[in-house]
Amino acid sequence: MKRYSLILIAGILISVLLTGCGASGEKATKKITLGATVPYSDMLEKGVKPYLEKKGYTVEVKEFNDYVQPNISLKSGSLDANLFQHKVYMDAFGAENNMKLASVITVPTAPIGIYSKKYKSLDEIKPGSTVTLANDPTNLARGLTVLRDNGLIEIDGSANPLKVSEKDVTKNPKNLKFQPVEAAQTPRTLDSVDLAAVNGNFALSSGLDLKDALVKDKLPEEIINRIVVLEKDKNSKLAKDLKAAVESDEFRKVIESDFNEFHKPDWMNK
Repeated sequence: MKRYSLILIAGILISVLLTGCGASGEKATKKITLGATVPYSDMLEKGVKPYLEKKGYTVEVKEFNDYVQPNISLKSGSLDANLFQHKVYMDAFGAENNMKLASVITVPTAPIGIYSKKYKSLDEIKPGSTVTLANDPTNLARGLTVLRDNGLIEIDGSANPLKVSEKDVTKNPKNLKFQPVEAAQTPRTLDSVDLAAVNGNFALSSGLDLKDALVKDKLPEEIINRIVVLEKDKNSKLAKDLKAAVESDEFRKVIESDFNEFHKPDWMNK
């Protein structure tokens, strides 16, 4: 009888321990960390986090100030998903860093704008004016494309539109001088140059108003930012819940209220 009782007690203890581990494991999968650059960290805080919390997640939004660490953190497991990059960057980063990344869903994206403290319109631009642009290939191409689309320069038609550089400029009637710098530094150059092509996120984080841009770029689908996860997690419950959060009415209301100047992906305009 005593032996039976000991076996019974041991069985109960093991059952309790296993149940506890299961509950703990389940809870752990509900605690997630999302990474983003400004202003997408705000977009996650206001438009995604409340939805996920209603689904039972505990959500932490971690803010980054560069375009490298959010993916490195995703690879290390310290992030479950991030929001800061478009498809072109995602694919290039994955290839260069031996990472398999997957897009969950596109989100409204802040456009690159041409800003100036000297000129109030493109018509005022004087010959020989200096323009700062982001020095990474994709954003350099976007900055030059904005200038081209507004008649300030012409670009070789055979050039890869996503990798256009100063070397591809075939006509420059105003003899604009191009000065590539780190993307995050472009807003700070406005005190010393005539014009700057500034990414929307860096414009906002530096206090610029998107409405003050002389012109803005038109974003193709592959340049629109997206929530990204590791490829192995693209069909996970979290990925599906993140997609549902962005597709929700609550998210749309946040966009209309706080991010109305952002370029919306095609699916949001249907």
